[in-house]
Amino acid sequence: MAASKPFESTLARGLLVGLVAASIGALYTVFARWGISRGMDSSDMTFLRFGVAGVVTLPVLALALWRDARALFSRWRSWLAVAFLAGPLFGLLMFTALQWAPATHAAVFPFTAMSVMGTLMSAVFLGDRLTLRKVVGIAVVVSGLVVLSGLEIRSLTGRALWGDALFIAAGTLWAGFGIVMRKQRLDPLLATAVISFAALMTYVPVYLATVGIQRLLAVAPTVLWTEAVVQGLIAGAGTLYTYSKMVALLGPARAAVFPALAPGIAAFLAWPVLGHVPTGIEAAGLLIAVTGLLITVTAGSARPR
Repeated sequence: MAASKPFESTLARGLLVGLVAASIGALYTVFARWGISRGMDSSDMTFLRFGVAGVVTLPVLALALWRDARALFSRWRSWLAVAFLAGPLFGLLMFTALQWAPATHAAVFPFTAMSVMGTLMSAVFLGDRLTLRKVVGIAVVVSGLVVLSGLEIRSLTGRALWGDALFIAAGTLWAGFGIVMRKQRLDPLLATAVISFAALMTYVPVYLATVGIQRLLAVAPTVLWTEAVVQGLIAGAGTLYTYSKMVALLGPARAAVFPALAPGIAAFLAWPVLGHVPTGIEAAGLLIAVTGLLITVTAGSARPR
């Protein structure tokens, strides 16, 4: 009985961090729509996300190098892997998919891929048990996403299918990010700094060379600074850190389910920001997704690993 208390404490902390991570995902999604409606572009959001996060987390990377540069560089393969999986490529896949597929698909396909692939990869690469309860929980989560989005079968045609494929690829990359974090036991804060720095050195120069800053300067200062805080500080650094911390607490299989809450939370955050009043269907979808999440996350919680 006493042995289960540390496990239950870890589960509770993981649930709390997971809710924060999902809320951050919902927040930057809503404010991305808000910024785009006021003259910004998806590439501008990506620039702010990586540019601000890269600068803010740079001291963390500098401190790690000063303390033990040899130890940091000895794990260069792991750092390269997380930078590839959770860096600019993930963002580009998501934003490109949004241009090809309807917005309703964005609430289903990437998060379904995160949940399903996170569970399967954990079974293959980490030896986690693929229990019936986990499978049922994920199925309930996916059902909630479908209800929430109002996805229709007839919309799965033409360019939308290519967009859906990119959504699935992005979700798979994010699930793989969680696997590497857990398997290599990487520090969440340092991983956030490495990923942000890699994006700062790759995506940001490309953006400046191809797009420039004229479009950003043309946006109202209030909009620009709001997006810099939300996309760069809160989302850019916060999403990576909270998800990495959640993986450390719960494991990648359980952690991969939490992003599925983001669309439902976003539907309610859009009320004060965008004036969108949540419908009964959206509330029902969120409730179903939460039920599935609890089934999945509490699977096997009766005893510690």
